[in-house]
Amino acid sequence: MSRIKSKPPKRVDAAEPDPARLETHFRDILTELGEDPKREGLQKTPARVAKAWQELTSGYRVDIDAMINEALFTECYDEMVLVRDITFYSVCEHHMLPFFGRAHVAYLPDQKIVGLSKIPKLVEIYARRLQVQERLTLEIAYTLQEKLKPRGVAVVLEARHLCMEMRGAESHLSPTTTSCMLGVFKQDARTRKEFLELLKSKPV
Repeated sequence: MSRIKSKPPKRVDAAEPDPARLETHFRDILTELGEDPKREGLQKTPARVAKAWQELTSGYRVDIDAMINEALFTECYDEMVLVRDITFYSVCEHHMLPFFGRAHVAYLPDQKIVGLSKIPKLVEIYARRLQVQERLTLEIAYTLQEKLKPRGVAVVLEARHLCMEMRGAESHLSPTTTSCMLGVFKQDARTRKEFLELLKSKPV
């Protein structure tokens, strides 16, 4: 399991893409690949692909601050909060092929908790951008650290990469695991062990 330490760079949120321009570009790609965009099976493909890519990259156009701030609450609870087995789908920025898997996210509150549904939502927002798994792991962890100011955050991602399975090495069923430990999860071996042990337990 990798131990990632550096904070990811800030990325500027994007404006809504132009569906007509996307459609034109995808039609040109089909032609360049040797296909005929006018044949029956491909006539609506450029429009479908344009719509799909708008969905796959929708994370650029979500206000994360607003999403989290509306669900922050003051509570005395100070034990670990863990949301595990969060399914995510993303696209590798190197080959623009999918990678997908599960995220496990935990934090130790310090007077502030966040609505539980916002944690999977945060994973989804960052996953719906062109990504590498390492940065996706960091962005989830550092956003929670920044917004909640907890005593610590732990994030583990397990994913399969089609850019590695469908092409290149063609290494099948070889999942990649990344992790980011902040605060007490990094400093206290007992807290880190408790988190990792909880990941081994059977889900509800």
